[in-house]
Amino acid sequence: MNHQTRAIRGGRKVDPTTGAILTPIIQSTTYAMGGVGVHKGFTYSRADNPTVAALESALSSIEGIEVPAVCLGTGMAAIHALAFTLLQTGSHIICDEVVYGGTVRLMREFFTKFGVETTFVDSSDPSNVQSALRENTKLVIIETPANPTMKVTDIAAIAAITRAHGALLAVDNTFLTAVLQDCFGLGADIIIYSTTKYIEGHDSTVGGALLTRDPELRERFAYCRKAVGSIQKPQEAFLTLQGLKTLPIRLREHSRSALSIAKWLQQQPQVAEVYFPGLESHPGHNVAQKQQGDWGGMLAFELRGGFEAGKALMESVQLCTLAENLGATETLITHPASMTHGDVPKEQRERSGITDGLIRLSVGLEDTEDLIADLDQALAKVGAAVV
Repeated sequence: MNHQTRAIRGGRKVDPTTGAILTPIIQSTTYAMGGVGVHKGFTYSRADNPTVAALESALSSIEGIEVPAVCLGTGMAAIHALAFTLLQTGSHIICDEVVYGGTVRLMREFFTKFGVETTFVDSSDPSNVQSALRENTKLVIIETPANPTMKVTDIAAIAAITRAHGALLAVDNTFLTAVLQDCFGLGADIIIYSTTKYIEGHDSTVGGALLTRDPELRERFAYCRKAVGSIQKPQEAFLTLQGLKTLPIRLREHSRSALSIAKWLQQQPQVAEVYFPGLESHPGHNVAQKQQGDWGGMLAFELRGGFEAGKALMESVQLCTLAENLGATETLITHPASMTHGDVPKEQRERSGITDGLIRLSVGLEDTEDLIADLDQALAKVGAAVV
């Protein structure tokens, strides 16, 4: 089955009790047992829940694997479970220097308390990952395209390095999902999702997921989730199942519109640089063309005039909404340096291209011409505001 069919039908079953086509929301903490040690697969909803389990089967189906996902309360809970499962005092992580700011915060402020060290590198050059490897390197984490600069990393090249070393490669595929980027096919061991973003896609829930093809590793993730108590809630799982049905259709439209807007932004005199893998000028264009099925709906750009120009633009848009989320049906505009990546040390932000003037745009499903018209009227106000 292709992605569109799997998004709607994959991993889903008609409810055997009522015949309901939609997965029921099982809002129960407790499940009756048929005897000591005898149950129907569920005992307590901190460990597992039928609605969450349905989402886990649906997510594994869209990845084309048999092992169910492990769904957690947020994307950051997924990163937390990943680390708690795989690492111990003295372990070393290699992480791309451009990742979601919350990931950097967790590594810098919390993992260090437990004796876990992280080295941040530019993974778009695989030799940087190779050089950073240590005997105690257990895990390499990358995002591609990276949040928010849209830097592209060659997943297959990094996978070859980690495999030879005996480390695991985890890829945060939130921006593209399996619909546009087959991370397992490219050699990843683990896929991380904030299901809050494109998978649910309607600004309705927060959630996260870990996926692996290794059943034993999957059970270790699930055990960590049970011990910590970070399972996703059934209401959120139900809404995410509904959002998943339209994921392939939404991503096609997000991608088409984002490419049009990126090309338009390139022609605007107020814009110094546009960061979008679909543009031939993007340094990662050839790698993205090789490993992505389409470009996705995320882009970033820099205005001439830096932060003041960006501030003027973000306060002048009317259709685009200034907000921290991404991947929704609504177009969202963000200032990473003060919002999503505000906790990243300034020197790391600047080194990795997250300047004070960088603007991130999550292109929604509004009419493309309407979005361009909104950006056009806002750009017209930028010059006067900066002066």
